[in-house]
Amino acid sequence: MQRPDMSVALAGIEMRNPVMTASGTFGYGAEFADYLDLESIGAMITKGLSLKPKAGNPTPRIVETPGGMLNAIGLQNVGVDAFIEQKLPYLQNVNTPVIVNLYGNTLEEYGEVASRLDGLAGVAGIEVNISCPNVKQGGIVFGTDPCAAQEVVGLVKRKTSKPLIVKLSPNVTDVVLMAKACADAGADALSLINTLTGMAIDLDRRRPVLANVTGGLSGPAIKPVALRMVWQVARNVKLPIIGIGGIMNGRDALEFLLAGATAVQVGTASFLDPCAAQRIAQEMEQYLVDNGIGSVASLIGALEV
Repeated sequence: MQRPDMSVALAGIEMRNPVMTASGTFGYGAEFADYLDLESIGAMITKGLSLKPKAGNPTPRIVETPGGMLNAIGLQNVGVDAFIEQKLPYLQNVNTPVIVNLYGNTLEEYGEVASRLDGLAGVAGIEVNISCPNVKQGGIVFGTDPCAAQEVVGLVKRKTSKPLIVKLSPNVTDVVLMAKACADAGADALSLINTLTGMAIDLDRRRPVLANVTGGLSGPAIKPVALRMVWQVARNVKLPIIGIGGIMNGRDALEFLLAGATAVQVGTASFLDPCAAQRIAQEMEQYLVDNGIGSVASLIGALEV
């Protein structure tokens, strides 16, 4: 049998397969080059970049939980200028689309980072993390208020000509409302979900395990929530979707495609297995071979309800 067609297109970004790496779990790409073939996956998404370098939160800032992990890294990163000078040249020599994740603490910061990345060769698209507090608006989180989300997405859209992906928070009452707000503001695609807010307690010390007290829950424990949200958004918003949340193997990834995702992001799995993204892409292809399916794109949104 002829090998199945694993390629997908997302907001104009052509990918050899639907597997992407999730921001914050894959460094800036080069860190994983000794563990997997960077040209075996669909796309890489960088660690979130801010206008200035950021040290992140104090330790401890990662803790394992049943079915997943909590992290409170605090968006530590080298800053957009250091990324452009020190990290991007390596990525420009890898034949895999690079999507740059960015964030800001104010509208102005979001816009400035986006504008500095615009026009750069080797940057295939932008992913905007809106799960950040707006320090000028009393700490309201951009990603939990539809009006704030529209404002930041609209600004970034005006500052870049590159495909714009917006990463949605699950810590909302109505994820479809947030998705529609981002779509109306000009998003070209949506990625969901970001981490769920959680905490862990050390019973004997009677203290939180994380120095930050709370953190973001990821891993298999959140997969049912992520699948539900992807399915809901796919039915109500006409934008390509990237599914994220607890994807550990090829079957997990294909479930997200059935729910309506065009592509998936692999995150926590890479901490357990640095080769996870490549392995998952191979497992997806093998499922298609075993079941006589000619194209992975034929599974997108094919859930029978």
